[in-house]
Amino acid sequence: MHEHVAGLLLAAGEGRRFGRPKALVEVAGERLVDRGIRVLRGAGCSPVLVVAGAVTVEVIGAVVVPNPDWRSGMGSSLRAGLAALPPGVPAVVVALVDQPRVTSEAVHRLLEARGSGARIAVATYGGRPRNPVLISAEYFGEVAEQAVGDVGARPFLRAHPELVTYVPCDDVAAPDDIDTPADLASLEGDLDPDEVTDVT
Repeated sequence: MHEHVAGLLLAAGEGRRFGRPKALVEVAGERLVDRGIRVLRGAGCSPVLVVAGAVTVEVIGAVVVPNPDWRSGMGSSLRAGLAALPPGVPAVVVALVDQPRVTSEAVHRLLEARGSGARIAVATYGGRPRNPVLISAEYFGEVAEQAVGDVGARPFLRAHPELVTYVPCDDVAAPDDIDTPADLASLEGDLDPDEVTDVT
């Protein structure tokens, strides 16, 4: 059963290169923050938490966690999100707000890997580890301790390769970041209808 695995969407940045906070940017008429929530919920994650910082966000279907230290980088957002998870959550799937081609099916594959015994599961594309990432609760403390500056779980993952299960997601998702308006224009042209309406 996957329903008690939490979802954590990191959405606190100011989008300096983009020109505005990416959480509020719309893709196919949907804000990236809402899309990220939908993807996590669609895979069965509950509860879903959104870490906000540069801009206040109002959302439906998730709990907003403010990160007053958002300027220090993604590490502080991951720490804030992990600290806000309710007691007893067995694991969390961490996703980034600026990767709209990540789908519920990719998240579902991480949950399936956990069901098969994985303690840490990482989505891969072309054999390269990216996001989302599933982390079991026993590692929350160590992951948070190593999430400093503009890195998230990467230091922990590199220090403990023996814990990581890699989950290929090439056929159901893509890790494309939206960093600039040009990225957004390119992505909107490439999104297929299934990605726009993805609900599993």
